[in-house]
Amino acid sequence: MTAETSLKDRLNADLREALRSGDDARKRALRMALAAIHNTEIARGGPLDDAGVLEVLRREVKQRRDSIAEFEKGERADLVEREQAEIAVLQQYLPQSLSREEIQRLAEEVIRETGAQGPRDKGKVMRPLLERVAGRADGREVNEIVSALLEGG
Repeated sequence: MTAETSLKDRLNADLREALRSGDDARKRALRMALAAIHNTEIARGGPLDDAGVLEVLRREVKQRRDSIAEFEKGERADLVEREQAEIAVLQQYLPQSLSREEIQRLAEEVIRETGAQGPRDKGKVMRPLLERVAGRADGREVNEIVSALLEGG
């Protein structure tokens, strides 16, 4: 693949390869992701750039995580496993996630920069921090870390 190949083109090429190889989890995940991308393009009235495609992929991963939580409540291990396999496929196309320690380090930086003193200053910290970790960390985890730091500080 060339440097000019878009993420959407890569997804399509990987889908063709999954169809040839018979990789059902990969095939299912890529088809659903490409359908979501297509629907988003229709809704927005034009093709998505790589950033837009990444946004859709993140949304797809989040939906699957939410589904896993529901399937676990319903004791449907088969569906949990299927969703986890699809998440594993989709995460190959997303930027590397930050570790909890990396998120905490960034949160501490933002707290120092904003001069946040306690829980009531959480809003001052969250916006700039979420911009820095965009797409590389789960919002709930970021929220937990900031809350813990501000309550302790």
